[in-house]
Amino acid sequence: MKLRPEEEADLNFILAPIKNDDRVQNMRNYIQHGKISTYDHVESVTRLSYWINKRLHLGGDEKVLTIGAFLHDYYLYDWHYTDGGHGLHGFSHSNTAMNNAVSHFGIGKRTQSVIESHMWPLNLTKVPRSREAWIVCLADKFISTKETIMCR
Repeated sequence: MKLRPEEEADLNFILAPIKNDDRVQNMRNYIQHGKISTYDHVESVTRLSYWINKRLHLGGDEKVLTIGAFLHDYYLYDWHYTDGGHGLHGFSHSNTAMNNAVSHFGIGKRTQSVIESHMWPLNLTKVPRSREAWIVCLADKFISTKETIMCR
């Protein structure tokens, strides 16, 4: 999954204001799967989502897709420690990430939907309802599985 130079430039242009934020950089301090940081995880999901959209000519809105993918796990805590009230992380973190993204970056409803539904089918009622949401949901499953298997 290699992106072309112009695609890299597009991703960097869309994400520059978000990636440079100190709160986003703080995601480097949290482990997602195995030894992979939350920041590296969302970057991988973003790149795969963008690649799928482009290579399969799916026509998803690149800005909604890219920002939704990058902020899908923007929950800002270490989910491995359940004493902070994060015991049901799998069920609750998508709402936490969405609320943080709205609060910190003012994202729109379509991007909110991408973040909120990325844990389907674990969250049965949060079915992806857009092309962008389906792409991110599937890319997240693929990357999460790869990270979990490769880190064991």
